[in-house]
Amino acid sequence: MTEPAPLWKAALAELIGTFTLIYIGAGAIVADALTGGQVGLVGIALAHGLAIATMVAAAGHLSGGHFNPAVTAAFVATGRLPAASGVAYWVAQLIGGSLGAFFLGAAFPEAVRMATALGTPALASGVTAGDGIVVEAILTFFLVFVIFGTAVDGRGPRAAGGLFIGLVITMDILAGGALTGAAMNPARAFGPALFSGVWTNQVVYWVGPLLGGLVAGWLYHGVYRPGENFTSRR
Repeated sequence: MTEPAPLWKAALAELIGTFTLIYIGAGAIVADALTGGQVGLVGIALAHGLAIATMVAAAGHLSGGHFNPAVTAAFVATGRLPAASGVAYWVAQLIGGSLGAFFLGAAFPEAVRMATALGTPALASGVTAGDGIVVEAILTFFLVFVIFGTAVDGRGPRAAGGLFIGLVITMDILAGGALTGAAMNPARAFGPALFSGVWTNQVVYWVGPLLGGLVAGWLYHGVYRPGENFTSRR
C-alpha cells in the first residue's frame, strides 16, 4: 500500500489544485465577459468541471484531491483526516484560491476584472441569502456524496473518480449557476472576493457548502460505511 505523502506535500497539492480551479473556473467567467458571452454557461461549467477532474487525477493520490474546505470538513468530521491536517488543508486551499485570483487579475484588462468581480459568485436578483445557503448546501451535498461514492468507497469506481467529480461540478453549475454562481466551495468564493473587494453574501458561500458537505459526509459514512480510508494524514 502506498504511504501517504508528508503533510506539507499534501498541502502543496491542495494549493495547486485550488489555484487551478480559480484560475480556470473563474477565468472562464472573466473570459466570457471579455468575449461578449462566447464562453456561456456551458463553457463555464465545463471549465470548472475539467479543472477539478484533471487535478483530482493528478493529485488525488497525493492529498485526496479535496481542493475545497467543505470537502475537507467532511473528511475531518468522518474521521478520514486528522483535524490538524484539515487546518493545513484549509490554509493551503485559501492561499491557492487567493493566488489563482491574483494571477487571474493580472491577466485581464481592468474593466473586465471590475465588471465580473474576478468571477466572485453572487446571488441572482430575488434570491435571498437564506435561499442561497439552501441552494449551495444542496449542490455541495451532491458533490461530496459523489466524492465519497467514487473516490472514497473502495467499492466504487475509484479509477474514474476524478471524471465523475468533475461531472457533478459541471451539472451543479448548469443547474445552480444562475441562482448563486454554484460555488460549492468557500475557497472558490474567498479568493476572487479578496482581490475584487466584493464580499457581498460571502457567508452564503461558507455556511451553505460546509453544511451540505458535512451532511453528505456523515450520511455516506454512517449509512453506507465505506470499507477503507482514502486518505489519513498524520
